[in-house]
Amino acid sequence: MNKSVDDSIEIRVVSSPKELLTKQNIPYFVGLSYDTVGAKNLAMHLIVIPPGASSEAHYHQKYETGIYVLEGRVETKYGEHLEKSVINGPGDFIYIPPNVIHQATNLDQNKSAKAIVVRNDANEQENVIPVEIKRA
Repeated sequence: MNKSVDDSIEIRVVSSPKELLTKQNIPYFVGLSYDTVGAKNLAMHLIVIPPGASSEAHYHQKYETGIYVLEGRVETKYGEHLEKSVINGPGDFIYIPPNVIHQATNLDQNKSAKAIVVRNDANEQENVIPVEIKRA
């Protein structure tokens, strides 16, 4: 038996997370974070972008973000002036490096887009920095 495993640590489960309106101005269903399970370096959430809605332009200070699209088509504009763009749909994995300004828009006017978001920061909102974009 491997004694390096701490038998006093428990697996934690978050069922039916409550909706949180984020600094990005889109609904999150907070799953794993420091507040919910005591995570140290990980956050994992369900994000829902309502039909035709967009997040606020923002960046994540000093941490990486991974996104897996479950439903819908989302355009993510990014760059200093949101001058670049990618469009993603179900089954796509998206990587956003630290400090990259971005804004997500649900391209469907009738159906919400849904995605799983993971970050290497257990504080789901503390290091989200809203940005006012000056169009070039």
